[in-house]
Amino acid sequence: MNGIVAVWKEKGMTSHDVVFKMRKIFKMKRVGHCGTLDPEVEGVLVVCLGQATKLVEILMDSKKVYQGEVTLGQATDTEDAQGQVIAEKLVQQAIEDKVIDQAMYSLTGQITQIPPYYSAVKVKGKRLYEYARAGLEVERPKRQVYIDYFKRLEASRYYESEKRQTFSFEVKCSKGTYVRTLAVECGKLLGYPSHMSKLVRTQAAGYRQVDSYRLDDLRQLAEKDALNTAVHPIESAVSHYAKIQLNQEQFADIKHGKVLDINYFNERLIEPTALFYQERLLAIYGPHPSKENLIKPIKMFPMEGD
Repeated sequence: MNGIVAVWKEKGMTSHDVVFKMRKIFKMKRVGHCGTLDPEVEGVLVVCLGQATKLVEILMDSKKVYQGEVTLGQATDTEDAQGQVIAEKLVQQAIEDKVIDQAMYSLTGQITQIPPYYSAVKVKGKRLYEYARAGLEVERPKRQVYIDYFKRLEASRYYESEKRQTFSFEVKCSKGTYVRTLAVECGKLLGYPSHMSKLVRTQAAGYRQVDSYRLDDLRQLAEKDALNTAVHPIESAVSHYAKIQLNQEQFADIKHGKVLDINYFNERLIEPTALFYQERLLAIYGPHPSKENLIKPIKMFPMEGD
């Protein structure tokens, strides 16, 4: 079976756990996910089956949407609610929502982030969380990420007795963004230690919560021999690409991954383009990385019998 399944990953499971269980449900080995979700985060995990695994790298580069909550007044070592408290400062008076909005807006566009210590980023061959667990400090690499928007979803809540303030948010961001670090940075702009107290991924690679299935749902479909109803075609993953429908002559050139002139399609092909034949995705072509004025396949999806 070839295609894409949007799985609603539940809390307490790793992304690898989901892939392991999907292999059993679909009775196939060629299964891969498109972007790790922390065990304590639930949400959309895009899983590729069969030939669709060729799209994993491409889908991982797509934008993602999260909803969550920031708590002001308390910071943790993991930057989320699972960590140990490392700093506190009472919020003596509620911060106005318009001030929160200004801080959030200042964190949009291209920004620089430093990954949290409790993350899987590698430094000198070891992951940052390994240094953190050993009580060691190491220089963490900076990274550029892009925040399409970071907005408050409803009125913030001020807890008089605890001297804490929380606000819910939605963020659309690029690959590699640490949303918990975004929460911490927002708190710093507001003058308080903070952490991300909740997080859900509501969209990944264009697939939303309403497109998703829980593992139990998939098991039930398997019992009814109806798993195919949960599988999106490979073609659904390239909806954001430019598209060209091939004629029979072009199909003959493309099906074996031939390197072609950049003007082969009567206009310069200067960006990755999805090539279809009889409504089936055959290939993704783009400019040749080293040979000027030529195009070559980025990914091929051979049809049965070819």
